[in-house]
Amino acid sequence: MIRKYQSEDKDAVMALIDLNIPEYFDESERQDFEHYLEKEREDYFVIEQDGKIVASGGINYFRDEHTARISWDMVHPDHHGKGLGRQLVDHRLAVIKSTPGVRNVIVRTSQLAHNFYAKSGFVLDEVKEDFWAPGFDLYLMSRAVN
Repeated sequence: MIRKYQSEDKDAVMALIDLNIPEYFDESERQDFEHYLEKEREDYFVIEQDGKIVASGGINYFRDEHTARISWDMVHPDHHGKGLGRQLVDHRLAVIKSTPGVRNVIVRTSQLAHNFYAKSGFVLDEVKEDFWAPGFDLYLMSRAVN
C-alpha cells in the first residue's frame, strides 16, 4: 500500500536510510535526510506492507521552472529487487502528471542507482564526482512529464 508520509512515520523512515548506509547513502546524508523530512518535505510517500514501512520517496516542486524533483528514494534491503522502487517511482510520476504546470521531472541520484531511473525514461544530464560524499557522485537525470 502506498500512502502519504505522516509525522509518526519518521522513526521508521529514518531506519530505512540507516539500513541503506553505507551501500547507497553516505553516513553524512542521514542528517540531510532528517532536515528534509522536517523542513523541505512537500509530498512524501511510503510503502507499507504488513504494518511496516518498507520503502519511501518524495517529490518537491519548482513551479517557476515547471519542474518536479523526485527525491530520497529508499527501499528496505530485504525488499530490494521486488519492484517496490518501481511502484514508488510510477506512483510519483502519476502524481506529478496530475499536477498542473509541471512539464519536467528531475532526479538527483548517484552512480549506484542511475540505471534504475534510466529504466523509467530518465536521461543523464550531468555528473559531478564526489558530490554527495567521497565515492558518491551526483548523477543529474531528467525526463518530460507524459
